[in-house]
Amino acid sequence: MVPVPAPPYERALVWFRRDLRDFDHAALSHAMSCARAVYTAFVFDREILDPLPRSDRRVEFVRDGLAELDAALACDGGGVIALHGHPREAIPALARELGAQAVFVNRDYEPQAIARDRDVEAALATVGIAYHESKDHVIFERDEIVGQSGRPYSVFTPYRNAWLAALTPAHLRSHAVGQRTGALAPPPLRAPIPSLEALGFDVTDLRATGVEPGMEGGARLFAEFRERIDAYKATRDFPGVEGGSRLSVHLRFGTVSVRELASFAHARSLEPGGDGAHTWLSELIWRDFFAQVLWHRPDVVAHSYRAEYEDLRFANDADLFDAWCEGRTGYPIVDAAMRELNSTGRMHNRLRMVAASFLVKDLLCDWRWGERYFAQKLLDYDLASNNGNWQWAASTGCDAQPYFRIFNPVAQSERFDPDGAFIRRHIPELAPLDDGSIHAPWKLSPEVQRAKGVVIGRDYPSPVVDHATARAAALAMFKAARAGTT
Repeated sequence: MVPVPAPPYERALVWFRRDLRDFDHAALSHAMSCARAVYTAFVFDREILDPLPRSDRRVEFVRDGLAELDAALACDGGGVIALHGHPREAIPALARELGAQAVFVNRDYEPQAIARDRDVEAALATVGIAYHESKDHVIFERDEIVGQSGRPYSVFTPYRNAWLAALTPAHLRSHAVGQRTGALAPPPLRAPIPSLEALGFDVTDLRATGVEPGMEGGARLFAEFRERIDAYKATRDFPGVEGGSRLSVHLRFGTVSVRELASFAHARSLEPGGDGAHTWLSELIWRDFFAQVLWHRPDVVAHSYRAEYEDLRFANDADLFDAWCEGRTGYPIVDAAMRELNSTGRMHNRLRMVAASFLVKDLLCDWRWGERYFAQKLLDYDLASNNGNWQWAASTGCDAQPYFRIFNPVAQSERFDPDGAFIRRHIPELAPLDDGSIHAPWKLSPEVQRAKGVVIGRDYPSPVVDHATARAAALAMFKAARAGTT
């Protein structure tokens, strides 16, 4: 990378990606500290967008968040230059057109993004334009937290301990934007952010599902969560109550600052009654952990982290996979989780583990099938975290669930949705059942089923597998792989 020079640039370009905010923004702050005029741009990347369905809610979240960001920057004399194309060509061409001497970005850690950014950097270098990257998406990145041997951590707890030991106020300090010497420059031709229709997409039910995009949406959620963070540890595993922060999509697209969130959580965790904040801070550290795993081991995108499980002999029954995707496995907690995902783009974290374990260890389907399905559906989809969590559930990843620990879906349902509130919300046909029978309705006698109006096999599917039988098959599959007999 070209070091930032002492003399200021006359013009610079900030390229927004997964960082759609105008505050505590590393790249924007650095650009405004060493350039007299700062332009900003965003590229609706056709490589990402073209394969998506027209109803993808994430596009609406990004588009509306970008419109809010554009309006905020316009109040300070700037504005976002919105392009629709391929960044490898669009960013170098725009930088040349603007007469920029440098392009500033916040670093991305996904393999495809790294390859894209190296191509952009090389194209800029051919015409003498500097390229500067900043850390913004995480607190610690790449190899900043490694073991004493210099090797990356593969187990979370020692990583978390090292993360906490290395943390200083500087790591949580805001990158002030408004106090810099440079000035935002207006786009040469002021144009509104393109509509969803212009981008080839439809307006979705995003807001109807309770999601408010943009910085204001993220700020409101964070303010609301701060009032109940003390209860986070006690409530976070129960999908029927509002126990989580709901900030994951805002973290994914950078409409909140991870430094602001971590700073609050860390400070509150040190106070009396701060167990909830301490637990939530650990969830933020998991993000850093999985990001550094992906950076060190980009092969995990398509392969098992643990080589001995690369060739597990999955049954991969397509009909069973379809039943899982569509929420008709006959196991209510799994089906409710999948129906929530399909109808809203969200899934509770506990249920992500339950659904993933069920796919891999009850239905014996390859974890990569499920990982890809979540990538298509999750509003907060993040490659590093999605891959890391799927490999955790599948026992193929780093610090993963041991292969012999297999979630019992009925026990998970009884423990974490004891009154069936979440199940009833997403499977209304089971609403007539009482709290005790809703978790395993096939155990009801035919007479009770008829009396309740919930006949298994007619009103709700019969279980597609027997858990005990499937568990034995999963154990045999893993043992065979460990013995090298696959």
